[in-house]
Amino acid sequence: MSLLLGLVAALAWGIHDLCVRRVSQSVGIFASIVAVLAFGSVLVLPVSIVHWGDAMGPNALRLSLVSGVLFGLAGIALYKAFSIGPVRLVAPIIGAYPILSVGWAMVAGAEVTVLQWTAVGMVIAGVGYIAASGDTDPAIAGPGPAIVWSVLAGAGFAATFAVGQAATAQGGELALLAPTRLAALATVLIIAVLLRVPWRAQGQAIWILMAMGALDAVALGCVISSGQLPNPEFASVAAATFGVVTIVLAALFLKEGMTAKQWAAVALVFSAIGYLAI
Repeated sequence: MSLLLGLVAALAWGIHDLCVRRVSQSVGIFASIVAVLAFGSVLVLPVSIVHWGDAMGPNALRLSLVSGVLFGLAGIALYKAFSIGPVRLVAPIIGAYPILSVGWAMVAGAEVTVLQWTAVGMVIAGVGYIAASGDTDPAIAGPGPAIVWSVLAGAGFAATFAVGQAATAQGGELALLAPTRLAALATVLIIAVLLRVPWRAQGQAIWILMAMGALDAVALGCVISSGQLPNPEFASVAAATFGVVTIVLAALFLKEGMTAKQWAAVALVFSAIGYLAI
């Protein structure tokens, strides 16, 4: 079930990423993130209100707020990395965050076999190959800053999911949806104000950003809510395939070409996920 939630998250983030290609350059990084987080918060707020009385542990709310702050920081690092570096460099580094997720699970006492580690490695390698082979644009800046921002984004997502899953492991996964997103929204807004950068989205892009907010809310909710399930770290592994989903969707619906080797890498990735589901 953890893997299924992760795959739903990957599909949602994959569609979200297709939308990012259309609006991020015209709207701006902070305006895009603020709008996506705000619309997602509006979507999940009624759900959290209805379920606020659900049983949850004493630290659940605190952990969910920390998870939201981390998610906001990771989102800024993600957009920054993609704005200054090519996909072939940035995506594999960010997509490697499941190594941290699975490693943290082992530290917390989960048993991860050698074959499961191998499957995780196959997922990361497949995602990296597809991203690298599908990008032909030169880097906008030198590789150093892009690598730094990519590492920060990957580490931020791993920490987001680990802390968020620790929160929902104590119960109240539906009640905690809004606090997590509101904390992320507040984090991004505060940084935007301090940096004095535009954060208000305008124009027809608002409708696309609303859809992106819904997709992002579904994806984050799926990964974090897996905290009450066995092997929640595998939800993070499956969710990391969102880049593959984006490329496959672009090939199917936007008629962007894929080579036989890329399709083979896609098969490798989902075969590895299938093994983890056993």
